[in-house]
Amino acid sequence: MGCASSIHISDRVVYHSGKESEDSHSPQQTNTTQHQGNPASGLPLKPPSCKTTLTEVQFGPMKLFKDPLQVLLVFAKEDSQSNGFCWACEKANYRCSMVRTPEFALECFSEKLHDLVIIDHRHSRHFDAEALCRSFRAVNSSENTVIVAVVKRPDREEASVMPLINAGFNRRYVENVNLMACYNELLQLEHGEVRAQFKLRASNAIFTALEQSQDAIEITSEDQVIQYVNPAYESIMGYQQGELVGKEIIEVPKSEKNKPDLLETINSCIRKGKEWQGIYYAKKKNGDSIQQNVKITPVIGQGGKIRHYVSINRPLNDNNKSDKSTERVQAESQTDIQSCKHKDRRKGSLDVKSITSRGSDGSSQRRHSSMARIHSMTIEAPITKVINIINQAQESSPMPVAEALDRVLEILRTTELYSPQLGTKDEDPHTSDLVGGLMTDGIRRLSGNEYILATKQPHHLPSHLATPLSLNDIPPRIAQTMETEDSWDFDIFSLEAATMKRPLTFLGLKIFSRFGVCEFLNCPEATLRSWLQVIEANYHSSNSYHNSTHAADVLHATAYFLSKERVKQSLDPIDEVAALIAATVHDVDHPGRTNSFLCNAGSELAILYNDTAVLESHHAALAFQLTTRDDKCNIFKHIERNEYRSLRQAVIDMVLATEMTKHFEHVNKFVNSINKPLAALEENGGSSDEEAIKSVLTSPENRILVKRMLIKCADISNPCRPLELCIEWAGRISEEYFAQTDEEKRQGLPVVMPVFDRNTCSIPKSQISFIDYFITDMFDAWDAFADLPNLMQHLDNNFKYWKGLDDRKLHTLRPPLE
Repeated sequence: MGCASSIHISDRVVYHSGKESEDSHSPQQTNTTQHQGNPASGLPLKPPSCKTTLTEVQFGPMKLFKDPLQVLLVFAKEDSQSNGFCWACEKANYRCSMVRTPEFALECFSEKLHDLVIIDHRHSRHFDAEALCRSFRAVNSSENTVIVAVVKRPDREEASVMPLINAGFNRRYVENVNLMACYNELLQLEHGEVRAQFKLRASNAIFTALEQSQDAIEITSEDQVIQYVNPAYESIMGYQQGELVGKEIIEVPKSEKNKPDLLETINSCIRKGKEWQGIYYAKKKNGDSIQQNVKITPVIGQGGKIRHYVSINRPLNDNNKSDKSTERVQAESQTDIQSCKHKDRRKGSLDVKSITSRGSDGSSQRRHSSMARIHSMTIEAPITKVINIINQAQESSPMPVAEALDRVLEILRTTELYSPQLGTKDEDPHTSDLVGGLMTDGIRRLSGNEYILATKQPHHLPSHLATPLSLNDIPPRIAQTMETEDSWDFDIFSLEAATMKRPLTFLGLKIFSRFGVCEFLNCPEATLRSWLQVIEANYHSSNSYHNSTHAADVLHATAYFLSKERVKQSLDPIDEVAALIAATVHDVDHPGRTNSFLCNAGSELAILYNDTAVLESHHAALAFQLTTRDDKCNIFKHIERNEYRSLRQAVIDMVLATEMTKHFEHVNKFVNSINKPLAALEENGGSSDEEAIKSVLTSPENRILVKRMLIKCADISNPCRPLELCIEWAGRISEEYFAQTDEEKRQGLPVVMPVFDRNTCSIPKSQISFIDYFITDMFDAWDAFADLPNLMQHLDNNFKYWKGLDDRKLHTLRPPLE
């Protein structure tokens, strides 16, 4: 069969094939596109050779043979940069795979174990390159893989590479689509870092030989600190590795049978770089002396200096004593001596990776100090069980694995398990301020200056609403405005205008009627109308954003989501009623200020709720107070006690879920407990999985996650609305944040979101940051579950709109009139 240079294209992988194995010609690769050259450059693509050429690499006395380089390109979209690396791989006869998504990147890597991975770090909209790199590094087989980040050319000053290094990248490549630049970069990588990693991989074989050797072998540093002993040494001498590693030779007891000047003679010889061989009495742990034939070899390392001493010891009464030859071991370390001084938990074993792993940055020096063992817990919670399992696994793990588990334990000990670290995003003040303002409970102040919310009694029915309206009595203009309320593109602001800022009552009447809420609660329509009016009266119409129009908007989104087929399959009628009630009350009596503001100001609500979920706790508590204090609006009066408790718990849980500090926890739990299991089942297909799918959808735990996700998406769905509605909401939330910043400055309080200064704020930047950080991942997950292509199209359009304004350096909601 002939050999052609081709690119096999599928949604999963684009293979640049040189000589591929037979199983690479799968059905997904039947559509092939011949690469004849690069039209932009006029340079032809060099077809890879049909013959696999092994590269010879010298590693000390070892002669290694390496297959052609395996390269994985992770680019969400094809562009000149990805094409440049494709061309370079073909010219260099490398085997190259290209993938579009992080999931397929990890899948492809697990199959091929590439030597070099190049990840596109230029476009955060497509995927998080640093998170993907961390995922690669979490795979044991990536230890010796070189990972490169392709970054944008800096507009102004050079950015630090530390975030990339911390994520696990070996180096960066500043985007340069020139074909020869891509080719030269790959050649430098192959002959530099890739080859170094290949040698380190080969050193595993050396340590395997040491582990299996019947001779006792000891390796020390140039300062005579013991770094390694093999199992034969432990067996002969009676010590365990942990008792010796890290100690100086002089600390180990010596036999009195040696001549007094023998040690001085040995040291004088080996410090000159010469081998010493002779008979030596060693003292075993039990105090007995053993006569050994010993050969000590100095190992010359970096700078031409002695870096290690290797001692090979064979007892003279050994069966092989007639064989006077000894094993010669060369073990030049490529890391600093101190990074190797660690006791391994395995009895009689040490993985070479402990010497060369990335733990040498200091994390490995916490090997014993960060054991994270739990001594005093008497109640074994699930997280305690997880920690105990990890601790047990550490006992029999090689050094790099044990160090990685140490870092896992450190993470598990934190309380913010689901909140991502900002990484480079903390350089964006808009993102930083949004996170600080929405996901924290404020900065503690030392002054006694307190901001006290006006203590007021809850609003009762206004006099002009004393006679509740019936659905049949709704004015025609309002009824006409609500005709399209079952559409996602429904204009809530038209309803706000038609109802004179009372949209919640009217929209609530129609939506609650459509879902049969009165029938479920066994309450008269008049009671529901009174309840809606009381709730709406306790929203602050003076707030530019958190008013009853926002509540009506969230109620509308909630009803829309409840109508989706997958959601209906998951939730029961009581869940639907709870969701509609929670949406209605979720921001009742909102003061137009964030939790951080209230905590910093020492408000009565913050004191009452201990600075924890202050507003959300208040919304839920006040909603039930308003409902149950007057029979005229008590919609729960006629339901059975247990049903009321279940409904109440569901409403409270959903309202509390709108608090942003646990945003990432809710999203991650939803993805891992629902999205991923459903995706796995649907990939398998077949009717046999219908019961399994139903089980995932309807389990009590997952129903809770669906309800939380539903109200969260409804609460912050503004970026997914049609553009004009999105712009209006952006203006309103910005004005509310501007007002908070103004008041913080007047009151001398900490300014929790400094970028929201009405004189300097870029509204497009704030929207871009909000979408990037909070919206995109959440709605991707919700869309995968509920199937919402129209929302995702609006989100894409709106992002492009804000990005267009920002690219033009505009700070306003709209571009200036032409």
